[in-house]
Amino acid sequence: MKSVSRLFDFFLTVLWKTPGVGGRLQRAWRMFRKAGWRGIQWELGRRVTGFNDYARWVRDHDTLTPAVRDRIVQRVASMTDMPLISVVMPSYNPNPVWLREAIESVREQIYPNWELCIADDASPSDEVRAILKSYADTDPRIKVVFRPKNGHISAASNSALELATGTWIALMDHDDLLPAHALFWVADCIARHPDARLIYSDEDKIDEALNRSGPYFKCDWNTDLFRSQNMFSHLGVLSAELVREVGGFRLGLEGSQDWDLVIRCMERLAPGQVRHIPRVLYHWRVHAESTAKSMDAKPYAVLAGERSLNEHFERTQTRARAEHIGFGYRVRYALPDAPPLVSLVIPTRNAAASLRRCVDAIVEKTTYPRYEIIVADNASDDAASRACLEAFAAMPNVRVLRHAQRQETSTLRNAAVGAAAGEVIALLDDTLEVVTPEWLSDMVSLALQPGVGAVGARLRDRRRILTHAGIILGLGAHGVAGVSHRGMPAGREGYGGRAALIQSLSAVSSACMVIRKDRYLQVGGFDEGHLKEAFADVDFCLRLGEAGLRTLWTPCAELLDHRPEARAMTGTQPPSALFLQDVAYMKRRWGALLENDPAYSPNLMLAREDFSYAWPPRLAPV
Repeated sequence: MKSVSRLFDFFLTVLWKTPGVGGRLQRAWRMFRKAGWRGIQWELGRRVTGFNDYARWVRDHDTLTPAVRDRIVQRVASMTDMPLISVVMPSYNPNPVWLREAIESVREQIYPNWELCIADDASPSDEVRAILKSYADTDPRIKVVFRPKNGHISAASNSALELATGTWIALMDHDDLLPAHALFWVADCIARHPDARLIYSDEDKIDEALNRSGPYFKCDWNTDLFRSQNMFSHLGVLSAELVREVGGFRLGLEGSQDWDLVIRCMERLAPGQVRHIPRVLYHWRVHAESTAKSMDAKPYAVLAGERSLNEHFERTQTRARAEHIGFGYRVRYALPDAPPLVSLVIPTRNAAASLRRCVDAIVEKTTYPRYEIIVADNASDDAASRACLEAFAAMPNVRVLRHAQRQETSTLRNAAVGAAAGEVIALLDDTLEVVTPEWLSDMVSLALQPGVGAVGARLRDRRRILTHAGIILGLGAHGVAGVSHRGMPAGREGYGGRAALIQSLSAVSSACMVIRKDRYLQVGGFDEGHLKEAFADVDFCLRLGEAGLRTLWTPCAELLDHRPEARAMTGTQPPSALFLQDVAYMKRRWGALLENDPAYSPNLMLAREDFSYAWPPRLAPV
């Protein structure tokens, strides 16, 4: 028996070290340690379908065929305005092969009106210096300055910036690659959006053998997500006038110098002046010394990122502090010195045990200092519920609003909000149970920020499976809305960190939603006339958006979701007639927005909630 065991151990060891197979085993082991078997099941669900075979996706949807190249050439020829784009590249002792590939990727651009501005930061390699000199001598579009002393990447970037004469600045590292159509799409975006001042694209990673992987299909401009991670990053293109206006790159922010620059530029712009190109226009080289592989490669970048964000809050007079959390940054917004009264509105009907669990958890765990609880009873008629409601009514900070006749949930909520004494409203289903003591403090601090409407929370069931990480428009069989990362094991960050970072979304669930009362009333509360079974919270959040208010989601407020339907798979039961009427109303009311959620990507699938790649992408043809 021992010999069999040793043989099995030997077999596993060989597999572990086998190229390809070993990597998969090691990833599965890390996933199991972090999220258990459900983590592996979630990942298998994303992989075995074939939807996330990126090599095949690239072949089918992101390969520059001769026909596509010809169409781009024709479109370039028809351009009436062709701004000069200065590609700024700081360089220090790169792999000579990668340096040549980076430069050649710029030279191969279909869009012709560019210049490449390289600042060598006193590289000790004679070969690197010779390569740069050769390119500068043979191609007039390539400018090179050799710095006499190493000053690190911010100083080198400023030296490269001094060479630039274009109206736009594109940022590029010395070992990365641009696809041949990259600058064409930038010029096309500039032509389509003349008010744009910052432009960014999707990106992926590329290894030493030029294999592409790890695409980041980004959402449109999302200020709150940008404060959680550098979603702008690559390919980033900035107005040259704006870059010089803010003083270029700051010394001392090495590792996060690009993010810091964009943060300072963003402070001077309206959100509509930041534009997203939903195409992969940048290939980020993966190697041991690159943050494309891990932030561990440049630990100083973490501190620089915190400093950039915290100084941004100081400049904008925002009472907040940022801290690094491994895969991004968490921003903690301060509450006012005198926190406002919050009215927790809890609709209920004949659910004594559930309601008691909900209220008891609030009272026992919530650290927020000022709140009242309003139980909106929807004509409960069983003895246990009546006794429970009478007991709660005797508590000093609990009010029970009894309704003799059954009401729609929207009507129930609106009536309770009208009776609420708080400046802030927290809608809460009676099936939820507080997990994180600071849940209400975190949500209220976000709801009080300028321009914010509703704030949603992170919900999971007892199996540690996510039941709510925000709502994405267009997801699901009926094409109205679905839940971001539903079914993913808690403890994972999700696609691009999207299940673990504060961000703006188009909608969040009313199961746990915090909003200022005046903003609730500003848009007329929840719809009482059209939506009878579903999507009332989606409609409410979209009306907040129409009023110019952002909807936020935070993973820092976590509650346990005891709803039976939270565990059920979607689409397993035929929809009711009322549900189909709600679907029809939402499509009439919100139209194309349901197919183009700005918090999602046309390169991601609408049929699934796990951020699988779209086959094909929902992009306009060239």
